[in-house]
This record gives sequence, C-alpha cells and structure tokens, in this order.
Amino acid sequence: MEQQLSFADSEYQHKRRQTRKEKFLGRMDKLIPWKRLEAIIEPHYPKAGNGRRPYPLPTMLRIHCIQQWYSLSDPAMEDALYEIASMRLFTGLSLNKPIPDHTTIMNFRHLLERHDLARHIFEDVNAWLTEAGIIVKEGTLMDATIIEAPSSTKNKSGERDPEMHQTKKGNQWHFGLKTHIGVDARTGLTHSFTTTSANEHDLNQASRLLHGEEHFIFADAGYRGADKRSELQDVEADWYIAERPSKVSALKRHPRINKVPISIEYMKASIRAKVEHPFRIIKCQFGFTKARYRGLKKNDSKLAMLLALANMVRVDQLMRA
Repeated sequence: MEQQLSFADSEYQHKRRQTRKEKFLGRMDKLIPWKRLEAIIEPHYPKAGNGRRPYPLPTMLRIHCIQQWYSLSDPAMEDALYEIASMRLFTGLSLNKPIPDHTTIMNFRHLLERHDLARHIFEDVNAWLTEAGIIVKEGTLMDATIIEAPSSTKNKSGERDPEMHQTKKGNQWHFGLKTHIGVDARTGLTHSFTTTSANEHDLNQASRLLHGEEHFIFADAGYRGADKRSELQDVEADWYIAERPSKVSALKRHPRINKVPISIEYMKASIRAKVEHPFRIIKCQFGFTKARYRGLKKNDSKLAMLLALANMVRVDQLMRA
C-alpha cells in the first residue's frame, strides 16, 4: 500500500536484513485477492458523514488479518501497530498519522460477525482458488478437532459458556467447541467447515462437509457407518473409512497373515494425512488453541477467517515447495 512514511519508518525501510515477519507479510500482500475481499465488506462498511471519518477499509481488513496470523487481542493489536514497523507498512499506517485504537479494531470485528462476512470471505477465497484451478474437487478428506474453551465460572454470570460442552477423548475430558472440516484431497485446502459444541458426534456433520462433486471420501474411524446414513444415501463417491484402532491392533498381532489389510490401512492413513495441515496452521502457526470469545457464532466467524487465511498460507507453501 502506498503511503507517506514518517522518519522512523523511512529509516526502517533502509535497513539491511529482512525479518521473517516482513517476508511473510510481503508474500501475503501479493497473494491475497484484497479487492475481492474488500468488495464483500464495502456495502456494510461505515461511510464518511458528519462524525469522525472512518479508517480506510483496506487498512482495517489488513489489521484484522494480522490479528488472525499472530493471535493478537484488540489491545495487543493496537500496541503492535505502535511498536512494529513492518505491521504499520503492511497496513498503510504511519506514526505521523492517527492509528486505530482497540475499540475501532473491535468494532470492525463485530461488523464481520454481525453480517456473517467472514463466512462470505471464506467462500469467496475458495471460489477464487477453484477458478484458478488450485482446488480440484476430485476427492474430500474429513476430520474434526476440539478447540478448548475456558471452563472457569469466575465471571459475571457465574457459569460456563452454555453453548460449549464437555466431551471425553481417550482418557481425558475436554470442554469447548469442535470444528469439522472437509479438505481437498489433492492440495489439503479446506473447502467446507462447520462449528459445533465439543460433544457433537463427527458423523452428524458429515453431510455438510461434502461439495457433491467427489469421486472418493477418506475419513478416520469416527465416521464409520457414514455410507449408511439416510442423508448420505445419494452420495455416489467411494468411501474409505479407517478401521477402528482395536481392529488395527488385532491385525498387527499377525503381521504376515494380515499383510494386505495392514497395508491398506497405512495407505488410507497416508492419504488422509493432508487433512491435518489446516489444523496445524490454525493451531500451531496462528496460535488458535483456545476459544477467546463466548458463543458459537463469534467463534464460527473467527474460524471462517482463520481457515480462509490458512488456505492462502497453504497455497503459499505449495508455490514455494
């Protein structure tokens, strides 16, 4: 973005070494279709009137993206804009002009939540990737992950978030929400997702993770019996569901006799491994390991933005591989 630089930012631009943060922001600046995303938000964005002039939409959208990439709260984002020159340059801000405060940053997030714009952005990014021939839609991989939520009751209402629930995974109890994703088998890009409470069974969301053009579907043992579900009877794709861990363990007791079925399970697992890429990006790279907001709607909006940006990061990785 073109802008007049302050003396501090001008000095910063002429330093010798580029940091990893600068390189990453530079790649995202070139890769993301900013004009398409701005066109989705623009009809709902405040117009200049009698009050204070709103900050430019491109600036606020880029600030929101930085928040997702670096898992920053609204006050932390405001501080980062004052402290980190690479973020100011990316957003088109300068120290010699006003910088959005945390309330302005929060209001922009609420705007996206109120009009469900993050979902529209996720769908538009996928449409753009499909038009470019990156998402092929020949097969779908399905999986789900639990996002922890605060279980403390030390708040105004004196109770935990009523839309979150607890569930047992292995020998451990978890409280929070669950995100279910459908991933393109060739590229590992997320083409659909749903957000539910943590106690929702994976099978219940399987029909919402398909786009209808699949030739094959891979999923873990939690989706066994999916092909017998009434809502999935019209699906013509071939199902490849992993065997339950107990059965795989039984097969491995006699590896010579069961060589073929064991090899088939390894083959299923190797293909299904791509479904873990979006979870790695949003949890390990973006730092979304715990729900920050109450209610499923706010967290669904955050996940839509995270998965849209995770797709762009994944495309960047594929381009540089």
